[in-house]
Amino acid sequence: MTDVPIIDVPDNLVAFRHPMRRFADALRSDRLAKIVAIGSSSTAGREDVVPYPHRLEMYLRVHYQERFPNLKIDVLNRGTGGEEAGEELARFERDVIAESPSLVIWQVGTNAIFHNQNIDGVAANIGAGLAQLACHNLDAMLIDPQYVTAMLLGDKADLSERMVSLIATVADDAKVNVFRRWALMRHWHVHNNVALNQMIDATDPDKLHQSDWSMLQFSKALCGSLTRAAALMI
Repeated sequence: MTDVPIIDVPDNLVAFRHPMRRFADALRSDRLAKIVAIGSSSTAGREDVVPYPHRLEMYLRVHYQERFPNLKIDVLNRGTGGEEAGEELARFERDVIAESPSLVIWQVGTNAIFHNQNIDGVAANIGAGLAQLACHNLDAMLIDPQYVTAMLLGDKADLSERMVSLIATVADDAKVNVFRRWALMRHWHVHNNVALNQMIDATDPDKLHQSDWSMLQFSKALCGSLTRAAALMI
């Protein structure tokens, strides 16, 4: 990419509404703050795009290294390409709960649209997963879908908007935060004039996966949302 887009990250799109008490407690321990990231290929990554969990781990370690010099921050990548909420929920005990994290980041909703699944059923599975996580001493949050061409073709645009709305409703009911990836990337496209092709992996014929540039920007924005939310508790 020759021209690097100039973008902003509006607070009204990325600010969290709920405290992150367990994550803040882990930071204050100055020992170990473990995060589990679960989801589909947006989490697992692709060969030519560094996935967000790896970047988030690096950004969080740099952010907190002076204040908590003994703190170790690990972001475990438990993403599996092609999965949706029901399949991820089925491996919660093994891949999430067993790790005893202070924070779980669950990226959901994309494959429901891309693979024409029943989005009401997907929303129900997300609600069930959040209820299961609420039984443990951890914070949970969601990441909604990416704003890319594959999610905007034909009737998928309206379905994507509805999936985003359902995710927000389920999160509100469970009192957990949502990182609004859809709204943020739409803002970059509509208000910052970033072409969709710049936000999409050029090697992806489906035009579904984010480019390395947009994944980097998303990871930075997510780190900012997390650290600002945690700052209210530490």
